Amino acid sequence: MNRQRISSGSTFEAQIGYSRAIVAGPWVFVSGTTGFDYGSMTIADSVVAQAEQCLKNIEAALVQAGSGLADVVRVTYVLPDVSEFAACWPVLRRYFGEVRPAAMMISAGLADPRMKIEIEVTALKA
Repeated sequence: MNRQRISSGSTFEAQIGYSRAIVAGPWVFVSGTTGFDYGSMTIADSVVAQAEQCLKNIEAALVQAGSGLADVVRVTYVLPDVSEFAACWPVLRRYFGEVRPAAMMISAGLADPRMKIEIEVTALKA
């Protein structure tokens, strides 16, 4: 099976030793993605703005992999503060409302206290 690595250019990838996404056959596995703008390595204060940036980052990785948000079959959301999840729903619905992938939300600490949400997806290339 062919395997392709996708990088976002995030400094975290080299520091930790992972890829933004892996394409393996017809599958695309996108790593947990936070709300950092990888061009400037900045992150917004708002969980809603971070959710939006997460999905932009994920979409960019999927496009590099020859896929897209419409191909997402599974999504996992991780938030340190579960009470902030509902504020993200309008953003999530805008990106996944028609796709409606299988989903799970976990409340857990993240690597950096500035991070308020992390999202990972699995897509099946069309």
